[in-house]
Amino acid sequence: MRRALELARQAEGRTAPNPAVGAVIVRDGVIVGAGFHPAAGEPHAEIFALRQAGLAAQGATLYVTLEPCCHRGRTGPCATAVIAAGIVRVVAGCRDPNPQVSGGGFAQLQGAGIEVLSGILEDECRRLIAPFAKHIRTGRPYVTLKAGMTIDGAVATARGESQWITGAESRAAVHHLRNTHDAIMVGIGTVLADNPRLTTRLDQGEGKNPLRVVVDSTLRTPSSSSLLAQAGRTLILTSASASSADAERLRSEQVEILRVPGHPGAIDLAEAMRQLGARGIQSILLEGGGRLHHGALHAGIVDRLCVFVAPLLLGGNGLPVFCGPGVSNLKDAFRLRQLHVERYGDDLLLHGELESSCLPD
Repeated sequence: MRRALELARQAEGRTAPNPAVGAVIVRDGVIVGAGFHPAAGEPHAEIFALRQAGLAAQGATLYVTLEPCCHRGRTGPCATAVIAAGIVRVVAGCRDPNPQVSGGGFAQLQGAGIEVLSGILEDECRRLIAPFAKHIRTGRPYVTLKAGMTIDGAVATARGESQWITGAESRAAVHHLRNTHDAIMVGIGTVLADNPRLTTRLDQGEGKNPLRVVVDSTLRTPSSSSLLAQAGRTLILTSASASSADAERLRSEQVEILRVPGHPGAIDLAEAMRQLGARGIQSILLEGGGRLHHGALHAGIVDRLCVFVAPLLLGGNGLPVFCGPGVSNLKDAFRLRQLHVERYGDDLLLHGELESSCLPD
């Protein structure tokens, strides 16, 4: 199953509206077939594995990160193909949250006399499909808030200097995160202060440049901004009252403008997520500053936190990772579950799900 997960992760962030899935076929203790789903419209992981296994699939065990589908979409149902190939045992990571499947694939396999075992490395398999699960249940994208901060919780000095708080290893890890998301979102404050490119740069292989999303309620994004000079799409979320002249200026730079309801000088982030979800965006990496982080957290749109902590202290007056009023009582504090800690050079990465996050059952 770990090998199936490794395969699935090769296409993470590239399969929407489908989930990332990996599959391995084992016969007599030997891997005879393996595959992953590379993109929507392409064969599913099980089909690639069955093709590679050929006749060796007869009497073999299929390990797959997600329940095989039992409905026809752009491709045929995988459960039918698994049965036809002579697989005698299926070991799955987790059940498919898609209402068109949701146990139906397992039932079809068991009805054909195939032994089914589910729940192997379930937490890892569920985490892999979390964006798919949230989108199919709510229509909204799965949002990961990423921040790099000092030990005392600052993302920049009082005068706005932030490059670089974290080390090179952490920054490389961020590019891998970008590579697995459908969109990157920042606020206008980050655009004006840092002039980011918001591209994916990997040491090995070609990275995917996700959709760049800027929260800019008054359309202050400069035409000279570095992100407008990069290949790929840029979308600006703005208010209904934003200047039409500025909107036309930015459209002339091939920027898409999406007006979102909200309060004066601000947009409704929950409504923005609904509109982005309607466009098929399943996953967003939020790389904003303190104000956008605070607004996103309190709007209830954040599902996961990835915080890189550098061994630095500013000692006071730094710009905080969350800029705005917090909760008054500890019982109302936001809590993480499934917390993990990793090391990148001298930095620590803490990542986990918010307890209110929508993960599949």
